[in-house]
Amino acid sequence: MTIDRPYSADRKILRIAIPSIISNITVPLLGLIDVAIVGHLGSPAYIGAIAIGGMLFNIIYWIFGFLRMGTSGMTSQAYGRHDLNEITRLLLRSLGVAAIVGLCLLIMQYPIRVIAFELIHTSPEVERMAALYFHICIWGAPAMLGLYAFSGWFIGMQNSRFPMYIAIAQNIINIFASLSFVYIFNLQVAGVALGTLIAQYAGLLMALMLWFRYYGNLKQYLSFHRLFRKREMSRFFKVNRDIFLRTLCLVMVTMYFTSAGASQGEIVLAVNTLLMQLFTLFSYIMDGFAYAGEALSGKYYGARNHTSLKHIIRRLFIWGTALAIVFTLLYLLGGNGLLHLLTSEKTVIHEANTYFYWVLAIPLAGFSAFLWDGIFIGITATRQMLYSMLAASLSFFVIYFIFHNAIGNHALWLAFIIYLSLRGITQGLLSRKILQKSNRRIVES
Repeated sequence: MTIDRPYSADRKILRIAIPSIISNITVPLLGLIDVAIVGHLGSPAYIGAIAIGGMLFNIIYWIFGFLRMGTSGMTSQAYGRHDLNEITRLLLRSLGVAAIVGLCLLIMQYPIRVIAFELIHTSPEVERMAALYFHICIWGAPAMLGLYAFSGWFIGMQNSRFPMYIAIAQNIINIFASLSFVYIFNLQVAGVALGTLIAQYAGLLMALMLWFRYYGNLKQYLSFHRLFRKREMSRFFKVNRDIFLRTLCLVMVTMYFTSAGASQGEIVLAVNTLLMQLFTLFSYIMDGFAYAGEALSGKYYGARNHTSLKHIIRRLFIWGTALAIVFTLLYLLGGNGLLHLLTSEKTVIHEANTYFYWVLAIPLAGFSAFLWDGIFIGITATRQMLYSMLAASLSFFVIYFIFHNAIGNHALWLAFIIYLSLRGITQGLLSRKILQKSNRRIVES
């Protein structure tokens, strides 16, 4: 059985990773554009409303990210098997689930909003405008979840360029639509929400057009036969259930990290928020390589090409190690300059320097977690991915509660670094058994 040469494997990795990185970087731009537009309307309440509304949707869509990840892994395996019927059925299933979940969110929008504002305490004016933003943008839920299904399917088909094109187009449409509604029609927060809503449906329409233009030959495989067969649906929901629960753990850790920092005062909250931006920057890059891991490992796993699967995993970890070293050196040599780019508050910068060595540990502690997540999604080892996340999340809370009275905010960062490391270590250990089982399956067949 032939395997890719190193330069061939690297080219395949970068062909998926680079467009995915660009797509990842454009994601926060949608929120930043909205904040920038209302930031010039003359009242801080507008910024607060957009910030709170954006946070709510980030959490909602984050939780339902399984639609992208589960679709990516299963599609890449079907692609590796050259199973065109299953490839087409997977897109239909994902879009069907996205439509149902989107409809449920529309029906439940008022209870969701009430519960959210019970947990978030803010001024009546900010709450009023945030509620307006929420009730307009919630109508974009079917479009966003549909885009998750399309993005996962495109990546599973080894094509990360289309999600990149869609993300860039969404940002351009959002800028022009929001500016028009706010400054021409004087709609303020409602105008920003409408601009975002239009951009979301424009993105979904573009995904449909790209599919029909470049994958239109798959229409001959469009059939409801076996679409809802018990065996396939059971696997589909099992994979997505595991990813959903894993994402809940991730959200809990992230939200608690913010909450625990906030309980220690405004300065510590500001410092943690600032330093976490450096983690976010690193995560955008590593997620691109994780997407490459999803697409390529799923392809080789589905094709039962164990040799190429092991080879692509090695090449991914070579890239991951190199990037972790580069980011560690970047933060070591230019960290202070990065802090000054993010804020001019001397008190915050001074306090951030107290904790900055934790940031230096992030790349080497965390890169393997990102890569294994992508590989496990590709080979649909989602149950093992969930187990590793449960163990890591438990360690986060245990370590913080043991040490927070003694070392304060340092305990939070210690817990976070161990949480990142344990995810990668646990998955690395579990991967041996998974890959051995995969190899036995190929030999026996």
